[in-house]
Amino acid sequence: MARPASRENSGANGARRGGRRGAERARPRKYTRVNADVVDYKDLNLLRRFLSDKGKTRGRRVTGLSRRHQRQLSVAVKRAREIALLPYVGER
Repeated sequence: MARPASRENSGANGARRGGRRGAERARPRKYTRVNADVVDYKDLNLLRRFLSDKGKTRGRRVTGLSRRHQRQLSVAVKRAREIALLPYVGER
């Protein structure tokens, strides 16, 4: 008995299924890259660029940072909040 065409055998669209979408074109950076090798928790001007107005850290897809810099950014924000250089919540 013949089976109907399944999703994985659906031709050209099925070949791209499950992969990264838009990998062939570069995403424009919404924020400037971090020029330093290490993100420092004492550099408040740099840290504030990557926080939303509510005080949340912006994600990698928004900031355009590499995985390493995004991780360093999150650790630096947490350290700066712990010693009260940055607030936990944003402006209300």
